[in-house]
Amino acid sequence: MQRRHLIHSALAATATTALGLPAWAQDKYPAKNITYIVPFPAGGTTDILARIMGQKLGAVMGTTLVIDNKGGAGGSIGSEVASRAPADGYTIVGGTVSSHAINVSLYPKLGYDPVKSFTPIVLIGSNPVMLVVGEKSPYKSLQDVLNAAKAKPGTITAASAGSGTSQHMALELLGYKSGTRFIHVPYKGSGPAIQDVISGQVDMMFDTSVVAGQHVQSGKLRALAVSSSKRLEAFPNVPTVAESGVPGFEVTSWQGIFVPAGTPKPIVDKLHEEALKILQTADMQERLKGLGMQGSNMTVAQITDFQKNEVEKWAQVVKAANIKVE
Repeated sequence: MQRRHLIHSALAATATTALGLPAWAQDKYPAKNITYIVPFPAGGTTDILARIMGQKLGAVMGTTLVIDNKGGAGGSIGSEVASRAPADGYTIVGGTVSSHAINVSLYPKLGYDPVKSFTPIVLIGSNPVMLVVGEKSPYKSLQDVLNAAKAKPGTITAASAGSGTSQHMALELLGYKSGTRFIHVPYKGSGPAIQDVISGQVDMMFDTSVVAGQHVQSGKLRALAVSSSKRLEAFPNVPTVAESGVPGFEVTSWQGIFVPAGTPKPIVDKLHEEALKILQTADMQERLKGLGMQGSNMTVAQITDFQKNEVEKWAQVVKAANIKVE
């Protein structure tokens, strides 16, 4: 009996280890706090979503998710830090279209591979960016902006959350497709950038509805156009860029959660399952909708394929528009 018990125990341990995670670790995970790296300063879209998801995910997993903001270089600095963290499930990172798709085509010495260095956990959702100006701005429409830019090239300033971000890409694409030129003013995150647009220090900015929407609703900003192919349900009176005279224009920003490559599959599966449950709740769906975001229910494999396609798509845009980082 004792020998049979030992054999069964050994087989069970071997099977569990084959999955990439020792039995004791699988049973106890998570046994301590999880660090949630946000590769942007506080106040931006990635930070806002990290605090919402972090609180909910921590509650269901019986632990605390500690937000760690490491901004800079369009999300590259924090993402590189995350890529080098131990692959044990205790470090996750908020990945975006910039940090995990665009930057690899902009930065020649990027310290990580957006696909190979990470394993996706969940795609939180996607949303367009909207072009906004301060409430006292003379520009009432996108055409006003384009007319002014063509009359005096290189005089209109446009903020972004950093070089390589979706805000920056939207600006460069607008200039490329409309034949105009703007002065790009990169910041270390949406928070400080949007404040300078509100104060009038910078003329305009593309930003996500998650960040800009609240200021549009309060009257501090005026929304001129959205980068989606259709108008946003949350902002039905704001026309698309295409409607406003720049056909074929569409930019979509997305947000996800990733872990370092090599993280054991049982941990990846657990994080994916719990995060997906949160995203599918009525409360979270309503919150995303209110932020102008469309939720996602992709599997880990689907996210990987989606991300690869995004890398290829933005590489073509960067090359065609000859986009350079400052």
